[in-house]
Amino acid sequence: MTPSPPESRLLPHPRTGAGFPSPVPPGAGWPGDPAHPSTPVAATADDVVALADAAPDLTALDAASSVCRACPRLVAWREDVAVVKRRAFRDQPYWGRPAPGFGDPAARLLVVGLAPAAHGANRTGRLFTGDRSGDWIFAGLHRAGLASQAESVDAADGLSLTDVRMVPAVRCAPPDNAPLPVERDTCAGWFRREVELTAGTVRAVLVLGAFGWRSMLGAARSFGWEVPRPAPVFAHGAHAPLRRPDGVVVHLVGSYHVSQQNTQTGRLTEAMLDDAIATAVRLARRPALSDGDPTAET
Repeated sequence: MTPSPPESRLLPHPRTGAGFPSPVPPGAGWPGDPAHPSTPVAATADDVVALADAAPDLTALDAASSVCRACPRLVAWREDVAVVKRRAFRDQPYWGRPAPGFGDPAARLLVVGLAPAAHGANRTGRLFTGDRSGDWIFAGLHRAGLASQAESVDAADGLSLTDVRMVPAVRCAPPDNAPLPVERDTCAGWFRREVELTAGTVRAVLVLGAFGWRSMLGAARSFGWEVPRPAPVFAHGAHAPLRRPDGVVVHLVGSYHVSQQNTQTGRLTEAMLDDAIATAVRLARRPALSDGDPTAET
């Protein structure tokens, strides 16, 4: 797939009014853009590993991952969407780049999703922002006291997270919301490094969907963490304690994804999402060496 030529005209950001082309170049002033024009760009899977491993902190990782071009199919797709757009957003610029992690750098809870949505994070530049999936997860986090507001409209809306950080298993919007295995594996370098950089505080991981569940288990094994056998199977409400070599337990909690397919059909209800979030929060606040009972109160 060859992307459409980048849009040369500048369109106003829906909140700030500043003009941007689509896709947005790094360092152009987009709200929350962690990169700058000289940020190194990964062009291969080996580049991803090298740049991710070299990132000393989340700020550097966010910057490098937000300009990645290691997966040709995903680059072409995300940039083509940024030029063609959806009719409702024709008058807006699209981010059109990988979406980095978002939230509290000292979080005890990670929320792992699949990938940015074509007209959500690929448009706004922030995970779960600008689409119905984001409305669901941020509303749930707000009810739990972890998000400053219940809606996530754009990257300049003032939303902040406390004690929780969102991480995508794949950072580019994929066609049909389905990354190829090679794309998942290439992007895993960014994902693993983000888990490493948050390991000092994170004690639970709420995984939205089976794809993220498998990605998190793969990362845990790559770190030498003890994973239960047989391998934990994803299900809504599933719980698996992952024990690090230092004895600290990181609790894996499953939830159906907040996709419209799940929320509009009733497969995932607000009550089910709230229960999964509450379980993850309780486990995140448990003593570091405790396997825990996900149904018990702290």
